Amino acid sequence: MRKLIQGLVLAAFAILNAGCDNKGRPIEEFGLDKLEKGISSESDVRMVMGKPETVWEDEDGTRALQYPKGPEGVRTWEFVIDKSGTLKDYKQLLTQESFARIKPGMTRDEVRRLLGKPRTVVQYKLKNEEAWDWRYQAGTDHRFFNVHFDITSGRVTQTSSQDANNNS
Repeated sequence: MRKLIQGLVLAAFAILNAGCDNKGRPIEEFGLDKLEKGISSESDVRMVMGKPETVWEDEDGTRALQYPKGPEGVRTWEFVIDKSGTLKDYKQLLTQESFARIKPGMTRDEVRRLLGKPRTVVQYKLKNEEAWDWRYQAGTDHRFFNVHFDITSGRVTQTSSQDANNNS
């Protein structure tokens, strides 16, 4: 009986540990543990993550590769590649900190750069409004972050958030 319990405990530990990286941290995205800031190259990132949905090129030669995991995913990853082609940093874009940076008057391109590709884009012509949304995770809950634009000016008018389970 003792061996059976030990076996069950080891099996449970193996299952729980399968979702952790080599330092015991929960894996946010499979493959991230294969990439090292300051060491991995852009081709390493592309080998692990695939073809980016968007590549932003800055004047200083830095490139940002964006990988939205939508429409049902809750993450958009951005990998920053320095001008020498080395992975400088990576981060998850769909966070409260990123959402707080979206302000009235911003352009569509500015929002797209900060949050990545939206899950959906819907126009409400009678209201002269276009709404973009991103699905994200807040704790254990899935939510939608919405950015509302004036269709004519293409500028942000407001933002809102709602529970993904109450999408009415």
